[in-house]
Amino acid sequence: MRILSRSVFLEVLTSASLGTLLFTFVLFLRTIERLSSLLVKTSAPPAVVAKLFLFALPSTIPFALPLGVLVGILIGLNRMSADSEIIAIRAGGISSMSIVRPVLLFATFSLILTALASLWLTPLSLHLETLIARNFAAAQLTGEIESQIFNEQFPNTVVYVNNVTNVGSQPVWRQVFLADVTPPDELKQQGKDRGEGPRILVAQEAIPHPDPANNRIILEMHNVRSSERDKEGKVVTTSAPVQIQALKAQKQEDLQVNKTVQEMDIGPLYKRVYGRHRPKLSREDYVDAAIELNQRFALPLACVLLALVGIPLGISSRKGGKSAAFIFTVLLAFLYYLAFITLIGVAKKGTLPVPLAVWTPNGIFLLVGILLLSQLDKPGDRDLTSWAKTQFDKLASRFRALRNRAPVFENPSLLAIRRFGLRPMLIDAYVLNGFLFYLAVLLLALVSLIEVFTFFELLGDMIKNDITMGTMVDYLWHLAPKLFYDLTPIGILVASLICFGILTKYNEVTAFKAGGVSVHRLAAPVLFVSLMISGLLFAFDHYYIPAANRRQEMLRAEIKKKPVQTYLDPNRQWIYGQGSRIYNYRFLDPHQSIMSQVNVYELDPATFHILHQISASSARWEPSLKTWVFENGISQDLHGENANYQEFYGASATFHEITELPTWFVKEEKEYKEMNFQELGTYIRELRASGLETTPLQVQYYKKFSVPLFALIMALLSIPFAFIAGNRGAMTGVGISFGIAIAYWVVGTLFDQIGDLNQLPAAMAAWSPDVLFSLGGLYFMVRMRT
Repeated sequence: MRILSRSVFLEVLTSASLGTLLFTFVLFLRTIERLSSLLVKTSAPPAVVAKLFLFALPSTIPFALPLGVLVGILIGLNRMSADSEIIAIRAGGISSMSIVRPVLLFATFSLILTALASLWLTPLSLHLETLIARNFAAAQLTGEIESQIFNEQFPNTVVYVNNVTNVGSQPVWRQVFLADVTPPDELKQQGKDRGEGPRILVAQEAIPHPDPANNRIILEMHNVRSSERDKEGKVVTTSAPVQIQALKAQKQEDLQVNKTVQEMDIGPLYKRVYGRHRPKLSREDYVDAAIELNQRFALPLACVLLALVGIPLGISSRKGGKSAAFIFTVLLAFLYYLAFITLIGVAKKGTLPVPLAVWTPNGIFLLVGILLLSQLDKPGDRDLTSWAKTQFDKLASRFRALRNRAPVFENPSLLAIRRFGLRPMLIDAYVLNGFLFYLAVLLLALVSLIEVFTFFELLGDMIKNDITMGTMVDYLWHLAPKLFYDLTPIGILVASLICFGILTKYNEVTAFKAGGVSVHRLAAPVLFVSLMISGLLFAFDHYYIPAANRRQEMLRAEIKKKPVQTYLDPNRQWIYGQGSRIYNYRFLDPHQSIMSQVNVYELDPATFHILHQISASSARWEPSLKTWVFENGISQDLHGENANYQEFYGASATFHEITELPTWFVKEEKEYKEMNFQELGTYIRELRASGLETTPLQVQYYKKFSVPLFALIMALLSIPFAFIAGNRGAMTGVGISFGIAIAYWVVGTLFDQIGDLNQLPAAMAAWSPDVLFSLGGLYFMVRMRT
């Protein structure tokens, strides 16, 4: 009995470990992007980097480990059932409970680990991550800034730098334009008073010095001129050879990170909810704390409860294989977490007590598990997987019968190919049959898994905002194309490893070699199909995905009750004109072509000093005059001794040099994923001409070409590993694929962030992951024994 228990325990442990890695990886994907962005912007030492990634992991364990336990039980017991080991055990007079006991023991160990993560590790890691984030806030102060765009990350200050150079390690800003846009109420609190409009500082040169201790950047400005309007509306100018200006890097309140209930230790959290001297909380705060407390105890029990349901399903499924086990996992997880989050949403509305809402799914799965276990040793065939497979085979046979009735014509192009010895062979169909099957199953499983997690994420908003299920289904349907696009390279990676790994394990590769077929020839059909898939992905991203992304973004905003975003953004407020002019306005009506509270600054291209300023309450475009008509304002020349000052209050004025059309100020506000490469290229050129940030968009432009090619690169990289690790089984290939996939996501995200910060050219940032992984794949392919 000890040998049997040990065998069952190890069988479940192996599959559960890989399943937990998979679910942890899926949950960790979003965290990787956020952490990579933070790390690229800072100069953190390796020890701090490792700690930051380590602190982000525990929060995924309470969700990933129960799912890993379930998939391990289903795969392990399914394998034993398929190999008739369960039948042999029963024929030997051993009860099925002898299999249940080691599985429940494994589930109990997993429960303990999940409880440690939920009750202790997760709050501690979130707290430590917050501390590191606070320390990084000061470390992010830098004099590096993007040139020729309006930088608005400084509170109440807009900065435009025409050119940024480096003298050694010291950045130097050339031709600087600073606008102080502090609101009038804040100016009065600071004891300052000035007229309408911003205060402008221009300088030929500025040397930035970070001051992390005071959370600011000190600018040493040379050849400085300032201008602002006084109470009478006139522009007052001053000049200085040298001036020191402080730029606050971030608002102080933005640095304060509130300690949420997720970060609280279990003791203080319990006192907050049930303590005699608990603080007075609003109903929403009390419900959030109560949900967090009950959830920390309820989620670990899911390990045992899902095991109770998974054991009978795993033993009874003899012909489903690993794919059926994964599908059962997604289905059971969906049902459990659907009930869990739905009832929590009901509790937040006050309809249901929090303990009842959190613990009801556990109670339901406990009853279902006990019922299924009680039927375990009763006679009868309860193989649900075999029944579903039989029905599917019937439909497939009918489809094949209809297809065989159609006449078959030989393609002349194929005949021409065969004359040159390049004809497809039977082994090509044999290899592709397994490869495409695993690819389809993996893509459907991964997309379904992410769709389920997305549904869980939005379920609370759906209940809160009374969104119909039809809207949610429509959103998930239009989200799927982007998921297929993103996950296809990973699917090809895993499918190649499993396909060739199985061929190697069962010595089929040895048989092919004995027949004169090299491993390169075996890999050729997979590489060819992967190349075709890369082309299809490019076409898919060009013709279909942008429209689907626009639809799903609109539906997501509706689910979350966010204001509907217009694709025309008239509120950028700072725009660089076609000439050496800067426009500032409070609001722009794109339909009537009217700007309010307008300021126009004409700059000297050589010195960047303000030559002419126009300030008006409004300006409207006059098509017949082909210029802007300014109303109720002033015009003043700011160079020379005899400054020309003109008032036109109660009147209007035109200026022949102001020729920018209304379309110059209104740009389409789109995300890169809502455009194909042609639309994105045009969009970048328009934004760049207006002095707006385009570096991240340039990286995404080149990724429109580099990302589809990763389907071929993943096949090239995975095939050598498949032949090396094939003797160890398909699950070893899946384990290797996890490592490669994690490297793929980390390297790709890291280069994205480096490119976004303009530390690498956009093309290099987009293509570097392709170059690195393709070189690795070619190296291993050449070294592979044929």
